[in-house]
Amino acid sequence: MDDRFNTIAGWTLFSGVVALGLASLSSHYFRATKDNRPEKMGYEIQGVVQEGEGGAAAVPIETLLASADAAKGEATFKKCASCHTVNQGGANGIGPNLYATMGKPVAGHAFAFSDALKTHGGTWDWATMDAWLKNPKAFAPGTKMSFAGLGDAAERANLMVYLNAQGSNLPLPAAPAADAAAAPADAAAAPAEGAAAAPAAEPAKQ
Repeated sequence: MDDRFNTIAGWTLFSGVVALGLASLSSHYFRATKDNRPEKMGYEIQGVVQEGEGGAAAVPIETLLASADAAKGEATFKKCASCHTVNQGGANGIGPNLYATMGKPVAGHAFAFSDALKTHGGTWDWATMDAWLKNPKAFAPGTKMSFAGLGDAAERANLMVYLNAQGSNLPLPAAPAADAAAAPADAAAAPAEGAAAAPAAEPAKQ
């Protein structure tokens, strides 16, 4: 009887030690902290901006518009097509028809816009449309539009060029000069270089 009890007790103790070891090992490899978030989430939801997205965000939108592809913008518009039409004379859906939107006043179409857009003011120029497409809720808090936005600036540029070709035809904005960003740095460096080139002062005479 004692041998049987000792055997059971021994296996129980052994199981406990193994379980404790596995728990310690798993906590070492699977820590659920912010720093250990996967670099890329396993499942992406179409139309939702992911943290850290942006792609060409560092490039001015004017530069991206100069090389934007309307065909790619048409493909991106498929994300919008469940709520919007873009053909001339097209009917409103959940959202307004978007024909000839570029250059028109914000909330200027015949549609039941939210107060957030009605009171926003301005026109759908390139910068305004870019901000709207990037994050509608940040652009107009209280908007009824549920789309989360497009985090990729190049994708927004493609879409805007496509929308512009649908009855608007606004001229593209001028892209900033390639050396515009370098000019302030060059100007700041000039005094230092001049100072280095200046002759050293003669020692004071006794």
